[in-house]
Amino acid sequence: MANSKKSLHVKTGDRVIITAGKDKGKQGNIKKAIPSEGKVIVEGANMVTKATKANPAYGIQGGLIKKEAPLDSSNVMIVCPACEKATRVAHKIVDGKKVRVCKKCGESLDV
Repeated sequence: MANSKKSLHVKTGDRVIITAGKDKGKQGNIKKAIPSEGKVIVEGANMVTKATKANPAYGIQGGLIKKEAPLDSSNVMIVCPACEKATRVAHKIVDGKKVRVCKKCGESLDV
């Protein structure tokens, strides 16, 4: 599936709740969306420890670094800013533009 562009139900900056995995129930904002792989990176979730080698030529210090690893986008649900509930996403045409809408309260998710 290389180089195929898939669309995701979430975008960078959306507040989401994690629905599966070791961080189930945690909320956070999306730092980065990777549509080609169907993955997202959520702030403070799915933390992994990575060992890095020192490289004095570039001023890189060695050691263990904690960073966020990508999650599958199917394991997150967007949290509606209006009703504060986890919701699925509907799409509606408003003023000739396709916008994402909360399934529970009908408010627009795109600001």
